[in-house]
Amino acid sequence: MADLFDTTPDAKPEREAPRPLADRLRPKTLAEVIGQAQVLGPDAPLGVMLASGALSSLIFWGPPGVGKTTIARLLAHETDLHFVQVSAIFTGVAELKKVFEEAKFRRRNGQGTLLFVDEIHRFNKAQQDGFLPHMEDGTILLVGATTENPSFELNAALLSRSQVLVLERLDLADLERLAQRAEHEMGRALPLTGEAREQLLEMADGDGRALLNLIEQIAAWKTDGKLDPTALTARLQKRAAQYDKSGDAHYNLISALHKSVRGSDPDAALYWLTRMLNGGEDPRYLARRITRMAVEDIGLADPQAQRVCLDAWETYERLGSPEGELALAQAVIYLSLAPKSNAGYAAYKNAVAAAKKTGSEPPPKHILNAPTKLMKEQGYGEGYAYDHDAEDAFSGQNYFPDGMKRGVYYSPVERGFERELKKRLDWFAERRARRGG
Repeated sequence: MADLFDTTPDAKPEREAPRPLADRLRPKTLAEVIGQAQVLGPDAPLGVMLASGALSSLIFWGPPGVGKTTIARLLAHETDLHFVQVSAIFTGVAELKKVFEEAKFRRRNGQGTLLFVDEIHRFNKAQQDGFLPHMEDGTILLVGATTENPSFELNAALLSRSQVLVLERLDLADLERLAQRAEHEMGRALPLTGEAREQLLEMADGDGRALLNLIEQIAAWKTDGKLDPTALTARLQKRAAQYDKSGDAHYNLISALHKSVRGSDPDAALYWLTRMLNGGEDPRYLARRITRMAVEDIGLADPQAQRVCLDAWETYERLGSPEGELALAQAVIYLSLAPKSNAGYAAYKNAVAAAKKTGSEPPPKHILNAPTKLMKEQGYGEGYAYDHDAEDAFSGQNYFPDGMKRGVYYSPVERGFERELKKRLDWFAERRARRGG
């Protein structure tokens, strides 16, 4: 295929090879790009850069099929830079050296180079460092594309010399505009009912390239009348949801599940749970994280919550998939509706901080055992008050190291079972103060 921006007048072949619909609909200007207004709008980062004529190195972070390659190519066109595209998957050190040498040659002849690196996160640290001198001396303007979080996958030095721009998955309105553009290009409407058309857009899952590929399949069918959702589903296999069990989607979805449980929204929690299960997540990982939610966000406000999670975990181990996953779902519902408290979690962190601060302070001698005569002579156990012999079975003695100010780490909330624990805590505090403990 001829370069989109090659203006050299060549003789057009009598017959062109068939081109995929996605290629035929590739935008020829930034104004034709569908979506990404948060990046391309007049007051958005790229809009401002282009208006000022000062384009910096960029990192495009976003899911597949949202226009990263297209936008990079169009940026080169609109800034009169030579466009070079490489993939970190297929490019080695020797190829990169050749790219840099050619860019230096162009620069000496008055033309800059926009180097687009797809899947840039797949380069190791040394390879990423190799871009830095060529970015700093102006040999290349780097535009990297990644589907992974740049904070974790790219070197700090590379990030400090680039601006990260987040490209978002296309929403249903964007996908509909793209479908209409495809119909105009093909010269006919898709043979779908309204409901089937909506289903088609959902199948694309925010990926414009995937939508165009699906449309191209549908356009090749011979049909009598319009297809309804059932007929469409029978002919098209639904795209697998974008989910990487070790990547960014994994952490985003478990965060969404955890925060939905913490926010007492069982419907949202179930949605994220099933998203992860459908994506192939290990149910045992989910069982462990769900149990953590019970400990961290519910704690003693509902002591039964932890037991529910452990029982659900064991049930899954006995039943397996898919039946055992219902037990995990029920645990998620229970946690979502349980009273919330992180008082136990906060108390533990407070105690850890105090323990680190006080170092190796020994316990007060009156609560130390004295199994030998020497230890008794040293005062071990002297003055210890046996609580069962005291009034209300509470002596009020001090159990912190001598000279250490008494710490207050646990502050129960007025929710669930912790409401009762707060009453007990207040009762002990009142009697401790009365007895001078």
